[in-house]
Amino acid sequence: MSSKVKSILIILIVLFLDQALKIWIKTNMMLGDEIIIAKNWFIIHFIENNGMAFGLEFGNSIGKYFLSIFRILAIGAIGWYIAKLWKKEVPFGLIACFSLIMAGAIGNILDSAFYGLIFNDSYGHIAKIFPAGGGYSSFLQGRVVDMFYFPLISGHYPLWLPYVGGDDFIFFRPVFNMADSSITVGIIAILIFYRRFFEEKHTPVDVVKEDNDNQPTTETSPEVNAEN
Repeated sequence: MSSKVKSILIILIVLFLDQALKIWIKTNMMLGDEIIIAKNWFIIHFIENNGMAFGLEFGNSIGKYFLSIFRILAIGAIGWYIAKLWKKEVPFGLIACFSLIMAGAIGNILDSAFYGLIFNDSYGHIAKIFPAGGGYSSFLQGRVVDMFYFPLISGHYPLWLPYVGGDDFIFFRPVFNMADSSITVGIIAILIFYRRFFEEKHTPVDVVKEDNDNQPTTETSPEVNAEN
């Protein structure tokens, strides 16, 4: 199986799992509903966000348009780069990392682009797909579905801490989805395992050697020595 085929399979599998889980959450849970998977360590907690990964927000409707357009352009750039990698002799792990990033970016843009058109809202009731009254928003104005919640450690900040003393403390607080995870895993793996791929081809020693080779020689030719 070629690197191209395996890369496309990674993208399709991640996209399928991401969208299947989001659609199941959307059509079976109301906003704020939870399913306890492992005590208080792993919870399926249904929320929606208007912005970036891990529930971060980015402006109002204008900000969402800007973010969605940026995502589309980023997907195009990543796709172009992956197509270049297919033609090169590079480790497949690097291609797999970019494929994970590509799949995650597509997964979240699908939410923003289409979920507002095909679902009604989830406030106080379970959403329906393709409702008779239409969706809850317009193209590129949909909300991203998040569900993974890992409150591994909870407690309170010490009272002596300024600003947050006595407030609740939860680690890890952000709620995210499979697309966010795919992007994060891809980026971290590149930083850990494939940083050297992006380094300069010539090391400083190579550059010095090359410069020395190009320096004019000061040795006297045999003809000059003979004349002397």
